[in-house]
Parts: sequence; C-alpha cells; structure tokens
Amino acid sequence: MSTNATWIDQDLAVVWHPCTQMKDHEWLPLIPIRRGQGVWLEDYDGQRYLDAISSWWVNLFGHSHPYINNALRAQLDSLEHVLLAGFTHAPVIRLSQRLVKLAPPGLTRCFYADNGSSAIEVALKMSFHFHRNQGQSLKTKFITLSNSYHGETLGALAVGDVALYKQTYAPLLMQAITVPSPDCYLREPGSGWREHSIARFEVMRTALQQHAHELCAVIVEPLVQCAGHMRMYDPVYLKLLRQACDEVGVHLIVDEIATGFGRTGTLFACEQADISPDILCLGKGLTGGYLPLSVVLSTETIYQAFYADYAQLSGFLHSHSYTGNPLACTAANASLDIFEQQPILSRNAQLARYMLDAVQELRAHPHVSEIRQQGMILAIELIKNKAKGEPYPWQERRGLRVYQHALAQGVLLRPLGNVIYFMPPYVINHDDIDLLVRVTTDGIHFATNEA
Repeated sequence: MSTNATWIDQDLAVVWHPCTQMKDHEWLPLIPIRRGQGVWLEDYDGQRYLDAISSWWVNLFGHSHPYINNALRAQLDSLEHVLLAGFTHAPVIRLSQRLVKLAPPGLTRCFYADNGSSAIEVALKMSFHFHRNQGQSLKTKFITLSNSYHGETLGALAVGDVALYKQTYAPLLMQAITVPSPDCYLREPGSGWREHSIARFEVMRTALQQHAHELCAVIVEPLVQCAGHMRMYDPVYLKLLRQACDEVGVHLIVDEIATGFGRTGTLFACEQADISPDILCLGKGLTGGYLPLSVVLSTETIYQAFYADYAQLSGFLHSHSYTGNPLACTAANASLDIFEQQPILSRNAQLARYMLDAVQELRAHPHVSEIRQQGMILAIELIKNKAKGEPYPWQERRGLRVYQHALAQGVLLRPLGNVIYFMPPYVINHDDIDLLVRVTTDGIHFATNEA
C-alpha cells in the first residue's frame, strides 16, 4: 500500500521542485497528493487539505470537475495534438472566437503559448517588433512598476521587480525603466486608495513623457500585484495610464495572467477601469486549472503591422511546439461554458463579502497591519510593530509558520513572505470559508506569539 513516506523518498531522489530551497525538505515534509475533488486535496495517508490558493491560482471550479473531465475525455477520442503552424482545429478556433468576444473591446487576435511567462515573452517581442516594422527602431525599452512580477523567463524577469526572483539573474537581463507602484499599502494616513493612486500616477506620466521616443510599451498587472505580496491599487490608475499611453504613442500591455477570469470581481480586471489594452496576456485560470495554456490578445492594428508578403521578413515567427494544444483549448472552452451556464461572478461577489466579514476580528490583531481585498483575492499583512510600521525580518519566515500550522489543520496556504492570502476555487462554500478563517487566525496567533 502506498503511503506518503513511500512517495516522498522516491520524489526526493529525482525531482527538483519549483520555487523551493530543496534543503528545507530535510525538516519540512513534502505532501504527495493522490486525488482532488472540489476544493479538497487528499494525500496518500488519507489527510485532506482545503486548497485555499487554487494550486498556484489556476483552479477556478474545483479539482476533478465533472463537466471539464467529460469534455477532455471526448476530445481525447478525436485529437490530442497537432501543430498550429499551417494547421488548425476546432477547439482553438472556438476558443479564439469566444475570447475575442469576451475580452475588452478592440482585441481581435489570439496568439497562443504554453504558460504565463511565455505569454509575457510573446507580448514584449510583439510590441518591440511592431515598432520595428513601423520603422521605429529606437523603441527598445519598457516601463514597469516597482514590486511587479510577470514571470521567470529572462524577458519576463527583466520587466519584473521582485528582487527575490530577479536579483541573481540581473546580469542576463535587458534594462527596464521602473517607476513607483501605486501600491495603496504605502499610502499616507488618511489618504484613500483613489487619491493615492492618482498621486502616484504623476511619476508614471513624467516617465512616459521623458522616454516616449525609446519606449515600446508599459506593462502592468491590473489592480493586484499578486506575487508582489498581493498589493493592490485603484482602477483610476489604469484609466490614467491608458490615456497617457495613447498621448505618447506607447503600447499598454496588461498582464491578467493571475487576475483574469473573475479573480478581481469582474471577468477581467480591466473592466473596472473601462479600458482596453493594446496587448492582453491571459493564462492560469484560462483552462480552469487543468492544462498549461496561455494566450496573448492584440489589436487589429498590431496584427496588420506583421501582415505582408513573406519577402518583407516582417512576420512574427515566435512559436511553441504545443501552441494551441487541442486538449488545453478544450479545457478552456469547458471552463468558459461554466461561466456561461452558471452565475459565477454574482456568486463570487457574495463569497467575497462573506470572506471579508469572516476575517474582521483580525483587524484588531496587534500583528496584522492591513486586510485588503479585490474580489476573490483577500490578503492579510503581518507586521512586527504596527505602531512603528516595522515589518518582520524576512529571515524569521513568519509566513512559513502559518503555512506549517495550517497544513497540520488540513488547510493549504502558501504565504508570500509575511502576507497570508486567500485565493480559493470559486466552488468554496461558507463552511469551508469558516474553516479557512479559523485555521488562519490560529496560525497567525501561533506565528506571532514570539514577536
């Protein structure tokens, strides 16, 4: 009979895990999972875990969803994969038609990749190449926000600003122009989110005006800087940014890889600012958490800049072997079916309110500096000294203590430093939320009792 110990020993002999210091597993056991159902995961010893982070933010409708399962079984019987260069297939056509219809207005073309980082690479190259095809060879730079994260391939790292991921590889990276984030955690006492976001935009406006001659695009995560400790800002910043990019002739690339498909309360976060980007990157929840797939949507203007006779050598030749994989596209179509068939966004609004109400007692905790929320993303920021604004030293790994406590109580959290966050599948219910909040509250008490 298989047990956790059986699989852990085998794993540690051959597997190198992502975003992990492997030496930690000398004292922090791996959790081998044998099945998932709804919001629950189960290991080989029969222990269950509430997946409060949607398995790295990808799972929308719970594990082993019967509708998506059935769609994939049917697709397996007809076509598992075919190259998308010179060929096509029904799932990718159908998905593209639907995405163009659902996305912010003006985005008419879908270019597929395998994951979020790859989508960012596509977007950066697409913007640069567009300007090159227009004879604007001086446009080679990008503006990004401080504390931003766009992935871990070299181009994506270059336009990110989380030192933990980027610093080691800095010698390999192109140089981006970084401006201060509108992060509302940093607002002055008495200042509101909107006021702070407007004030912070003036630095971006100045940078756009100074560097317009050499800029391809600005790239932002809308409303929530997810890997940047779930820091949030007001939609007005996006509206101002759209206007300013238009004024200076610079593309706006919006990275909705984590925020898309209902995470922030609307299908896309852009909707809350009533804007359309020039390039939109989607991934993670695109397939409901089933298979790797990402997509970059562009305007017709960008697409037409590459449309020419072959001899002009202006085509966009970026490619991935599994581009537009039929199985992944089928999972994505099934996920969109669920959005059409069920009142997902209105139910999420109710769940979000319930989550926020459930954590209210933590506002008075002496080591909780802020509770913030954007739709189905809720973050609780721990602090060493609330009166002085003194954070815990990262070396103390307070968030990891919460993680360990929660696992022992059957809840999967994966804090970002000293920020505990909830990003659950949309099928979570009130009882699950009550459990999640109770375990998190106890975990925070446990992690901060030696402040």
